[in-house]
Amino acid sequence: MQQESKFEYLSGNVERVTYHNQENGFAVLRVKVKGHKDLVSVIGTVPSITPGEDITTKGYWRNDVQYGLGFRAEFIQSIPPTTIEGIEKYLGSGLIKGIGPHFAKKLVAAFNTDIFDVIESTPIKLKQINGIGDKRIDKITKNWQEQKIVREIMVFLQSNGVGTTRATRIYKTYGDQSIALVKENPYRLAKDITGIGFLSADKIAMNLGIEENSIIRARAGIAFTLMEALSDGHVALPINDLLNNSEKLLSINKSILEQALTLELQEGFLTKDQIEKKDFIFLTGYYIYEKNIAAKLHNLQKGKVPWDEFATEKAIQWAEEKQNIKLAINQKNAITKAITNKVSVITGGPGTGKTTILNCIMKILSAKKIKIKLCAPTGRAAKKMSEATGMEAFTIHRLLQFQPSLGDFKYNENNQLDCDLLIVDESSMVDVPLMHSLLKGVNEKTAMLIVGDVDQLPSVGAGQVLKDIIDSQKIELVKLTEIYRQAQNSDIVVNAHLINQGKFPILKPKGDEKDFYFIEAND
Repeated sequence: MQQESKFEYLSGNVERVTYHNQENGFAVLRVKVKGHKDLVSVIGTVPSITPGEDITTKGYWRNDVQYGLGFRAEFIQSIPPTTIEGIEKYLGSGLIKGIGPHFAKKLVAAFNTDIFDVIESTPIKLKQINGIGDKRIDKITKNWQEQKIVREIMVFLQSNGVGTTRATRIYKTYGDQSIALVKENPYRLAKDITGIGFLSADKIAMNLGIEENSIIRARAGIAFTLMEALSDGHVALPINDLLNNSEKLLSINKSILEQALTLELQEGFLTKDQIEKKDFIFLTGYYIYEKNIAAKLHNLQKGKVPWDEFATEKAIQWAEEKQNIKLAINQKNAITKAITNKVSVITGGPGTGKTTILNCIMKILSAKKIKIKLCAPTGRAAKKMSEATGMEAFTIHRLLQFQPSLGDFKYNENNQLDCDLLIVDESSMVDVPLMHSLLKGVNEKTAMLIVGDVDQLPSVGAGQVLKDIIDSQKIELVKLTEIYRQAQNSDIVVNAHLINQGKFPILKPKGDEKDFYFIEAND
């Protein structure tokens, strides 16, 4: 069990760097601390660290399963060492290219604790050491300057309320321009740095003395308002709603917000378009997603299916015999449309036979050696699809092979999926960015079948892709409404349809129910 104490400060000399991740700055250090007999494990984030450096940290003691009792640092500030032993270890660590353990010993012997001043101000003196010439001096001074810049950046960021982890991310993104860029516009951090949002950037801006009514704050606040709308499922907002919401959030005069909106539109960060004769504002990235989804579906459905035509009536009859079932007219119609159209949608509530239809389509096309891939937005939906069809189904992320190191998918417009038919189930849960990524990976020759219940769970992310496709009336659609006999035994199915029809569900007390029951609560 972890035991944590209140925050305290700890200072010491870095004896050993056990682990340091150059990408995110995470480090495990062994530190010599006055008053502690053994070396102390300090765990935290720092952009660069070297044995011999002195550090000051703020944090708490914690018993870690992996590292034992250690000091979990909220921030680590490193300071060049001041003792002869520390300076020699620091210079000999390889941090300053051109100086290794051999030259570190010689330099300290020659210049003692003044060695840092010599490197900084009079590097020509280094020539006194046998083996150090002009080329090595250039390398040493260049590396020394780089380390100095890192320190200055970290001190600046930390003194303006930025924690070590975020400061490391900022430095990794902006390099030696970090101070200049953050001073110029701290709100850019919300756009450029993962893990820093508008509210964090706003605090940094306040520390830097940026006024509440400044135009850069207004511009960033408008973008943040649209980001907040995304989390509520909205891909865009009407102009008046956007301005009113931004005014409430930021307490900025509306005339400044209108000016800020104009600048954001001019520079292409936001996009304006009309929906039903009303002006809406989009984050440009999401606007492009929506346009690309529409264009890709339009282009796909214009083509012919990638298999030879055959008599669907006979094929459906064969599938009925093979599976010992009798299909309704609406179900046969759905199978025919899916087989003869390049893109089609099958929608319907629970118990309307979507899975039966899918199984028949797959039975018919598999017999003709058509290459089919199945996917769904969640692991549970993919597993359910696999169990129902007897064929492997993937989550969309697994199908496209998400690569965390790149933050993108292996399959995209340059490397598309190899299949004749792609079936997407539970498509009501697919949001705009995911559908955009999926369609990039779909070859122009591939046919698509989109299956889902428009009244089911909406997507976690922004947009209502399935509903918009259906409402557009541009894609071949089959809407299933009849509940089949076996599904009528489920009160969940029956009540779902009653609620969709605006009728009150059938409520039974616990004990009398099949799979749906009502428990009365006092409040």
